[in-house]
Amino acid sequence: MMKKDKTDRTDAEWKEILSAEQYRILRQKGTERAFTGEYNDIEEEGTYVCAGCGNPLFSSDTKYDSGSGWPSFYAPVADGHVEEKKDISHFMVRTEVLCAECNGHLGHVFPDGPKPTGMRYCINSASLKLKKDK
Repeated sequence: MMKKDKTDRTDAEWKEILSAEQYRILRQKGTERAFTGEYNDIEEEGTYVCAGCGNPLFSSDTKYDSGSGWPSFYAPVADGHVEEKKDISHFMVRTEVLCAECNGHLGHVFPDGPKPTGMRYCINSASLKLKKDK
């Protein structure tokens, strides 16, 4: 069961704080085109947080080049920071990844990633902000 939106924002408030692209992805479950996202090729160290609420999601330590065109990680930063939900949209069965704090759509997870987890969290750049290590 998905948690209630802890940020308790209205749709109008989300539209005020997010860019049009962030709103389309985080709140309407959109997807950015492959190889167009800000964080696809970046290799800077830090923590990727939710662009909607600032919840820490992924560490640069788990980021890798999956060749998919989206930033990919093999594990979330910690248990309970993301949630997974069955997604049967677009005539496919996938596992959606959501921010556990604000229920924002982040992307999808697939069981074809590298060791140690074997998972590929394929995440939209627009749903992330990088908090760089000092």
